[in-house]
Amino acid sequence: MRSGESVQQMIRRFKKLCEKEGLIRDMKRTSYYEKPSERERRRMRKAQRAIRH
Repeated sequence: MRSGESVQQMIRRFKKLCEKEGLIRDMKRTSYYEKPSERERRRMRKAQRAIRH
C-alpha cells in the first residue's frame, strides 16, 4: 500500500495489474478441463481474428 492511498485505490490498482498480467483470464480458462480439440479450436479462432484485424 502506498502512502496516502485508500483501500479502494489499492484494490483498483491490484485489479488493473491482474488484468494486465492476464491472471483472471488464465484462472477462468484453467478452472475447468478443456479438451485438446477445444483448445486448438480456440487458438485457431484467435489466430483468425488476428488476421482479420
